[in-house]
Amino acid sequence: MEKKFVGLIIVIFDGECNFCNSSVNLLIKLDKNQIFKFASNQSNEGLQLIKEYNLTFASPNTIILISENQSFTKSNAILEIFRLLGGYYKLLLVLKIIPSIIRNFFYDIFARNRYRLFGKKSECLLPTPEIRNRFLQ
Repeated sequence: MEKKFVGLIIVIFDGECNFCNSSVNLLIKLDKNQIFKFASNQSNEGLQLIKEYNLTFASPNTIILISENQSFTKSNAILEIFRLLGGYYKLLLVLKIIPSIIRNFFYDIFARNRYRLFGKKSECLLPTPEIRNRFLQ
């Protein structure tokens, strides 16, 4: 099966999670070069990408980054986002010295509790017209 969104850098996030939506809004502001595209894991595009990249193991608790035909999940996705943002954010790559099994242990604890801590939306983020083109359709 040919991949539909080849060449794009895509962040797949939980569109119902208030924390995740706020994080996407922040990333849109930080992404001055507009390299990132976004899809919620509830959207047709997000579900298609999860299937195409054989990420069906990834729960809605998992952030996914697809870049250069590779997929990254959990803390590895976050660190790859920092690397791609460049600048001072690359300093956070020092966290790679912590083994991913340990980073992901803490990621999973946070992910399991994010709805309780930050709440949940009943519908996905609706972007403003200015940023709508940053979302896959």
